[in-house]
Amino acid sequence: MGRIAGKMLLEAVFDSLDILESHLEVSLREMKLNQKQVHSIVAWPWIINSLLN
Repeated sequence: MGRIAGKMLLEAVFDSLDILESHLEVSLREMKLNQKQVHSIVAWPWIINSLLN
């Protein structure tokens, strides 16, 4: 997995759902700012083809 996905999917236990939500918000913001990295994670031909069919 790429660095962004790896950072987002930490093997962590969160003390509350609020803390988890905050973590996800930060991670998604980082992904939004690095679209080239996200593209490299999800733009596999079989994924694109499955969405178009």
